[in-house]
Amino acid sequence: MRWERGRRSDNVEDRRGLPVRRGGLVGGGIGTVLVVLAISYFLGVDPTLLLQNVPLDSTPAPAGPAPGLEPGADPQADFVATVLGYTEDTWQQLFRETGSTYEPPRLVLFSGLVQSACGMGQAAMGPFYCPGDRKVYIDLDFYRELRDRFQAPGDFAQAYVIAHEVGHHVQNLLGTSAKVQRARQATDETQANALSVRLELQADCYAGVWANRTEQAQPILEQGDVEEGLAAAAAIGDDRLQQQGRGYVTPDSFTHGSSAQRVRWFRRGLETGDPAQCDTFATDGP
Repeated sequence: MRWERGRRSDNVEDRRGLPVRRGGLVGGGIGTVLVVLAISYFLGVDPTLLLQNVPLDSTPAPAGPAPGLEPGADPQADFVATVLGYTEDTWQQLFRETGSTYEPPRLVLFSGLVQSACGMGQAAMGPFYCPGDRKVYIDLDFYRELRDRFQAPGDFAQAYVIAHEVGHHVQNLLGTSAKVQRARQATDETQANALSVRLELQADCYAGVWANRTEQAQPILEQGDVEEGLAAAAAIGDDRLQQQGRGYVTPDSFTHGSSAQRVRWFRRGLETGDPAQCDTFATDGP
């Protein structure tokens, strides 16, 4: 992926190495979060949905330092900031085409634990987006897991992860996330999970749209990049994760979609470059 000449986003907070309040949880403390994370991993449930039910005290999280690591000092942070910059430029143009204004998210780099408006996050849960504070959270060690454990190496695979989380931000701006959350609360667990799957697959499609439109504006893709992105989408399908984690698959508990579904919707966005083609809620079966 040709990313080195891209614009670095200023919307990055580096909280790596900063202390995190561990005693701010009411009725269980940090152990409650660890239990939630363990349950989410083995059952294939989106941990951010569970963490929304774990109350926090009102003490604000420590503010991260002003963004702006010296360029070149940390190549991986440079990469993340540059990919975020590409997402900003692309989605600003896409929103402009519909007469709207894009408000970019902030991206928080953390190590180990981080406090967000959605609760306490841990590196083990992977990157996540919190609609409460409109921030994407990522521990860069996840990329090592993506390469070694999930067998999905490559810089474009890493870019896909960021683009997917930014896709959730787009859903938040468009009101899709709030609508799905209301619908989830009004139905049973199976249907609620199915709605979550459609939300996640749409974010995959939006990631593909981002890649398509960014490539049109300023070529960034190299040979093999598309395959890297598709491999990453397949590697984190619910069926594959459940099979690896517990040895069997329970489709009714899927919250992100199967490997085949994630690949299909990412590919749709990648091939069309059209957000209108990402309506996962308008199909009988995504």
